[in-house]
Amino acid sequence: MTRKYLNLHDFNDLARRRLPRAIYRYIEGGSEEGASLRSNREAFDRLRFMPRTLVDVSARSTAVTTLGTDWAAPIGIAPMGGLGLAAFQADLALATAAGKARIPYVLSTSSLVAMERVLRANPAAWFQAYLSTERLENERFLTRIGQAGFETLMITVDVPVAGNREENERNGFISPMTPSLRLAIDGASHPRWLITTLLRSLLSEGLPHFVNLPGVPVPAFSTGRVRQRPHGRDDLCWDDLKRMRDQWPHRLLLKGVLAPQDMAAARVAGVDGVIVSNHGGRQLDGALAPLCALPEVVAAAGAVPVLLDGGVRRGTDVLKAMALGAAHVFVGRPFAYAAVAGGVDGVLRAIDILRAEISADMAMLGCVGLNQVGAHLIRPERA
Repeated sequence: MTRKYLNLHDFNDLARRRLPRAIYRYIEGGSEEGASLRSNREAFDRLRFMPRTLVDVSARSTAVTTLGTDWAAPIGIAPMGGLGLAAFQADLALATAAGKARIPYVLSTSSLVAMERVLRANPAAWFQAYLSTERLENERFLTRIGQAGFETLMITVDVPVAGNREENERNGFISPMTPSLRLAIDGASHPRWLITTLLRSLLSEGLPHFVNLPGVPVPAFSTGRVRQRPHGRDDLCWDDLKRMRDQWPHRLLLKGVLAPQDMAAARVAGVDGVIVSNHGGRQLDGALAPLCALPEVVAAAGAVPVLLDGGVRRGTDVLKAMALGAAHVFVGRPFAYAAVAGGVDGVLRAIDILRAEISADMAMLGCVGLNQVGAHLIRPERA
């Protein structure tokens, strides 16, 4: 992978040109007015560093231990659904690159590659699930996840109903996608994507399906305007989580926590960690930015690790989150765009960029290890 990619934003620029508008905006967009999407980035901009100087940082390391596992860097690849529509076997590319780079990778329930296949590519992969109050369905789903070999399950809890993503509707991106003249023109105007992603997928694997949903696979394209069947999540409650905790014998994480009260409830339920997240600005518009929610959640967490997802684009963002108490930081969209840019090599390049930024930033902060990154190094920006 050439050095034309110097930061994570460069992958976004390429993906915007290469992908059909409907698919690019599906990945990039948020819900309603995009307030949460914007605030996720703005929260990082409001913090400034107080670096220390004349510290010997020649032996610094980006290594970290999270949830009992040693990782090469405090970053991970967040779960993202439907990426196989953006890049050929994107889920496999992300999983493979994460395994090679020794960082966590989380496979989405809404992925287009079977969980068993992804786990063969990266035995350390985690699985993200949307669960419901349909007990028998949940039991079967958790059994499948466990039998596949996953040892870390991440349950996303901030989607009782789907967010109001109006832009997807306007662009014709519904689930399943309904073929139309507009989408056909959009795809034909991006011939590289048409050949290397859509046609390659159709010729090698046939019509793509969401193969990791509970029940039967759902086609990614359909001539009928039938959405993915509802999961019945609007009545999900803490009692349901406790039942899932009883059934799942391995590590259990909750993704989508912003309120310290929910962190306290998660501790009682016996979770092994939480991910502070507002779903990348794709659910409740106006929800608090994860970085802003982080300190109160950490204060309520006790010994439970708190991870963060949302808005991270630079090594400085990672270190700001860790200074506020995050044990690990996950990144989504930029890694998806890196898969579009160059498959496994593209994702490895993106990981290397972010890890190199973290290492250089640690040196300039005067930190040898990530355990030295704390609140004493940051200050809020003064008006």
